[in-house]
Amino acid sequence: MDSPAGTMKGKPAAGPRVGQSIVVDRARFPELFRVLRERGYALVGPTVRDGAIVYEQIEGVEDLPIGWTDEQDAGRYRLKRRDDEALFGYAVGPHSWKKYFHVPVLTLWKARRTGVGFEVVAESQRQRKLALIGARSCELHAIAIQDRVLAGESGVDPHYVSRRRDVFVMAVNCGEPGGTCFCASMDTGPKATHGFDLAVTELISPEAHEFLVEIGTEAGAEVAGEVAFKPAGPRQLQAAEALMAETAQRQGRSLDTSGIKELLYRNQEHKRWEEVARRCLACANCTMVCPTCFCTNVEDTTDLSGQEARRIRVWDSCFHLSFSYIVGGSVRRSVASRYRQWLTHKLASWQDQFGTSGCVGCGRCITWCPVGIDLTEEVRAIRQSDSGAAAEAGRSKSER
Repeated sequence: MDSPAGTMKGKPAAGPRVGQSIVVDRARFPELFRVLRERGYALVGPTVRDGAIVYEQIEGVEDLPIGWTDEQDAGRYRLKRRDDEALFGYAVGPHSWKKYFHVPVLTLWKARRTGVGFEVVAESQRQRKLALIGARSCELHAIAIQDRVLAGESGVDPHYVSRRRDVFVMAVNCGEPGGTCFCASMDTGPKATHGFDLAVTELISPEAHEFLVEIGTEAGAEVAGEVAFKPAGPRQLQAAEALMAETAQRQGRSLDTSGIKELLYRNQEHKRWEEVARRCLACANCTMVCPTCFCTNVEDTTDLSGQEARRIRVWDSCFHLSFSYIVGGSVRRSVASRYRQWLTHKLASWQDQFGTSGCVGCGRCITWCPVGIDLTEEVRAIRQSDSGAAAEAGRSKSER
């Protein structure tokens, strides 16, 4: 039986170190949640609500989607029971972690009428310390992208930065891919490689239900050191490696990213844009569920009494006709032009702006599209009829 953390036969036990992997049994796993709460963290993680697995504040292990999984395909999401009691046996749901940092609705300022004029009322900037429970590798890459966009050298959003401060991340290596996942194609998963304090791999076998826990930071080592654990052995390490390989193989989608920026740039007038526009509702679901999209609009409102005014920032989308409005009208009037803007920005021009792709392969845009438009399918169709590539191949052949 594992000895309690910090003691072993009456002597101080060495705590886990950064880079080390340990094993925590299912019975001891809730202790990690307790330690985080005692350190002042509000836990946010996956839980079942309204027929989906969403991210909300939780108290402990009992709030996780124990024994649930999800079935996902283009335009389809369903929960179903598993045949085990896995805590993290699902893919990703409609929520992403960005809602905690780049919030959907943000009050920038508000003003209240007084007897002689008005006064600006300051908003409270106090933020909770958050612990993200169950963040997947694709989502850690998405957070890193938003860090680069909203807290990088090109500009800093102070509201985002204040919310990103004092965040503890308990990542989960994905053992149950979704039907629309393609993180392996984007080199963003299924195994977390950075951006975490602790990274957990859930291992379930007839003999044991346990968690392989990799220590990512000193903060993670301190938290893990307060629970009962044992050093990871070859059995757990090999099982985790095999699980990651199997997860990558079982993903429901794939995307060929070779030369993708040039492919999309030279196919701005491809007929496929009009074809997809005939199905696209321009509803903006894909941008709302995307963990990297960051576009916003600013709205001014006044209450019915005329005593208070408020300026708020809200999520917006390049699929909205008003998004590209300038004097004289919208630049992108057609749905085809708006879908092209979104896809080309996500996979091509994002690389020029921020040095990375804007897609992490989570598959949410495919799952939550009401008409099942599939980003990977659209790129594949353009690649298959790429006139630029065909012409280049023809020139190479003639030169030979």
